[in-house]
This record gives sequence, structure tokens and C-alpha cells, in this order.
Amino acid sequence: MATTPEQLFAYLDQLGIAHETVKHPALFTVEQSRALRGLIHGGHSKNLFLRDKNGALFLVTAPEDAVIDLKTLHHKLGAGRFSFGAANLMRDVLGVEPGAVTPFGVINDTELRCTVVVDAALLDYATLNFHPLVNTMTTSIGREDLLKFIESTGHRPRIERISSRNAAVS
Repeated sequence: MATTPEQLFAYLDQLGIAHETVKHPALFTVEQSRALRGLIHGGHSKNLFLRDKNGALFLVTAPEDAVIDLKTLHHKLGAGRFSFGAANLMRDVLGVEPGAVTPFGVINDTELRCTVVVDAALLDYATLNFHPLVNTMTTSIGREDLLKFIESTGHRPRIERISSRNAAVS
């Protein structure tokens, strides 16, 4: 059974991670997020659930305006060529639906099947924003707290400079 947002919040509380959540209509794309986010400050993300040709799984999180070349990303990460992971695989591993991919999903990856890759550019922001396992809310946490959370699930985040940027950090 996948973790609920309320269970995620309780887990963050147990870890001593401050978090703030805003409810909103369902958002499926970065463009929708930009239009409806209101006054949620900090870095906003795009999150990709990828599978390489050998079956290895990757969760890549980067700034929303990052340009990620999927044709060359596998070289940077030492993996086989990437394709997007199937929705049923995403549900099984991360416990999320398409449109709600988030690094918080690794709380459900108890078998440590997924490698978490954080674009170094995302860590330029002191506050980071992600869906808390559903796309009808956005949760803000500190950048160090994101890494603490990921590590607490048994995953070792790979911090890599994997993107180019369309816009300056605010």
C-alpha cells in the first residue's frame, strides 16, 4: 500500500524536517504549475521517472526550467539509453500516478530499485517545492532537508550537473 500525503507529513515530522503544504487543483505539467502556483516561493521542479535499456530505474529531479537532453543523459549517469518508465512501474516503485512524480516517492521504494539523481542546479535554491505524492498539493522543504529525507529512505542521492538552464535562479 502506497504512503499517503498525511503519512509522508508525519514521517517528515519524525525526521525533524520543517514543511509547508498548499492545496490546489490537480497539476499535470510544469506549465500548469507555473500558472496556478500563486505565491509559493523557492525552486520548483520537474521530475522524470526513467528506465534504462538494462531495466535500471532513475528518478531525476531538476529545476522546472532545466533543459535535459534525454539522448545524452545516460552518458552523464553511466547508464543505458533512457526511456520514460511505464505508469504501472511508477505506481509499483514510487506509489505515485503520472503527473505526481516527486522525490518524495522514494518513501515507497523500500526495495531501493530507483537511483535518485538531483540536478545540482536545483540545490541553488534554499527552499524546494514538490508534490507530496499527489498532484493536488505542493510541499515546500529546505534543500538540505530534501537530501536528509532521501537518505533516510536508504537511497543515496546522486548530485550531478545534468541540465542547462533557461532562466536565472530567483
